[in-house]
Amino acid sequence: MTATFALPVPSSSGSLEQYIQIVNSVPLLSAEEENELANRLHAQNDLEAAKKLVLSHLRVVVSIARGYAGYGLPQADLIQEGNIGLMKAVKRFEPNRGVRLFSFAVHWIKAEIHEFILRNWRLVRVATTKPQRKLFFNLRSMKKSFAALTDSEARVIADDLGVKPEEVREMETRMSGQDVALLADDNDDEGFAPIDWLADSDHEPTRQLEKKAFDHLQTAGLEQALSSLDARSRRIIEARWLADDSGATLHELAAEFGVSAERIRQIEAKALTKMKAALSERAAIEA
Repeated sequence: MTATFALPVPSSSGSLEQYIQIVNSVPLLSAEEENELANRLHAQNDLEAAKKLVLSHLRVVVSIARGYAGYGLPQADLIQEGNIGLMKAVKRFEPNRGVRLFSFAVHWIKAEIHEFILRNWRLVRVATTKPQRKLFFNLRSMKKSFAALTDSEARVIADDLGVKPEEVREMETRMSGQDVALLADDNDDEGFAPIDWLADSDHEPTRQLEKKAFDHLQTAGLEQALSSLDARSRRIIEARWLADDSGATLHELAAEFGVSAERIRQIEAKALTKMKAALSERAAIEA
């Protein structure tokens, strides 16, 4: 159903304000119209009826999504996730139960928005169990002020939501924590940032020994590998790979030795293979 007709979304409408104007301009349905469209959808798989049901309730998604503005996520993303929940509700809606689609859809809309927030809020999975999720989405509204919770307030909230007081305090701490920049402000010459307190692993003894061994292999090992080559092969490798400038081309070396460029390439490939074997053997001996 969702892939058959297109719904307006904030990005395609130009702006969030324009999108809200569009969805608010869609007329509401009466109970009779709603039941008729729902019956057509289920009896005949009428996708046009499904579209009308969805479009007439997009304003409901906008209203619900506004209640989650305090989580620092784009409002347009919250609305689009809520729209997914609305479409799921339309698909499952049964008018013969005597409930309006508005009331039925609220659960599905909130469920999709909740899942989106839990997946993306500060990239941290702050709530993993059902009681923790309930605590996560109700703690803001249950706090009476912006101040830290007292012991008695934490106990009251814990009793209401079926969790432990320490879980309430932990969730409060995690939700009230501010994001901290890893790097210092460019305008603050004397300021320190978290990166200044990170350990420099490059100066660990084991890293120093590894670096020393690598440098030795790069110098003494390379010289030994070069010495295993004949004069022509060594000249080609040094001219192609160890020159200070961009290095000689195959055609330049071909002209120097009076052979074809393909022959120079073959000599180079054979020499590199021989050098790699010599370096590996030396590394194994010194390990």
